[in-house]
Amino acid sequence: MNTFGYIFRVTTFGESHGKAVGCIIDGCPAGLKLDEEFIANEMKRRRPGGVYASKRKEEDVVEILSGIFNGTTLGTPIAMLIRNVDIDSKAYEDIKTVFRPGHADFTYQAKFGVYDYRGGGRASGRETTARVAAGAVAKQILKEFGIRVIGYAKEIAGIRCEVEDYEKAFEIAEKNALRMPDEEAEKLAEEKVEEAIREGDSLGGIVEVVAKNVPAGLGEPVFGKLDAYLAFAVMSIPAVKGVEIGRGFEVSKLKGSENNDEIFIKNGRVAFRTNNAGGVLGGISNGEDIVIRAAIKPTPSISKEQRSVDWSKMEEVKIRVKGRHDPCIVPRAVPVVEAMVSMVLVDCMMLQGIIPRRL
Repeated sequence: MNTFGYIFRVTTFGESHGKAVGCIIDGCPAGLKLDEEFIANEMKRRRPGGVYASKRKEEDVVEILSGIFNGTTLGTPIAMLIRNVDIDSKAYEDIKTVFRPGHADFTYQAKFGVYDYRGGGRASGRETTARVAAGAVAKQILKEFGIRVIGYAKEIAGIRCEVEDYEKAFEIAEKNALRMPDEEAEKLAEEKVEEAIREGDSLGGIVEVVAKNVPAGLGEPVFGKLDAYLAFAVMSIPAVKGVEIGRGFEVSKLKGSENNDEIFIKNGRVAFRTNNAGGVLGGISNGEDIVIRAAIKPTPSISKEQRSVDWSKMEEVKIRVKGRHDPCIVPRAVPVVEAMVSMVLVDCMMLQGIIPRRL
């Protein structure tokens, strides 16, 4: 399934070493003044080439092919294309018949009988480029309603940042190579990443995303719950292996009196003294900040020797994956998680009738 959403629908296409990746957005409201500079900046946040990122050189320039006239959305499908420029598939030729541990080579072969061995094809993190492009449009829609979605690296290699002020955390994180909101924690994490690089290994971590000023009432009872939709969206990101909302798994250790968010009246409206629920109760938003975390696995492409199978000979072999890969994908995953959360919120607000088809 390559399409996401009910009303605000996004279809992505393309492979890691193909000619291009991109997306088609269907259901975007008409009348939105689209800021292409904002889109370019969001793409810059995800693109490779950073200190602790893949050295693949992609500018990730977005070509908007349709759905826009005089800088304004028409309400028709928006096609966005990002060309792959710096393609180098040589590193994959020697291992094209060997399943890479941690990758989707075997499962794609099992399902389709064929797979693109060049960088993982469609299972590559390169596919998320299109999600960020679509998410940049969704963010601009949310901005019209005073909603902001921000994220940062909550944890890398077990080194965790404690955050009290989400806005401040975002500002600090955007200035740091690992996107961590705590400079002292980032220095410790950098040492871990550099150690992993020396060993030919990689590291994982946790991305935390916060949606601010979300109205109460989003989400549907039972099977259309907002938190279920958010989890589905974030789990669709290639590197994500776990999702939690609010206090998440920590609630299993709490008493009801510790976990319940007490209710009071603030400025004439119902509010909550704490936000253990992460902004969602009964699958419906309660007006508090939506807080979601995603567990990001270590980058599976590592130069450290591993054991696998050469399927063409049905022999067990040893493999070292060469090429240009991130020692830690967590910093670049931040805008991707933000994008998926933004798309969910726009879709739910359109389902609720808060966002009209014409702005």
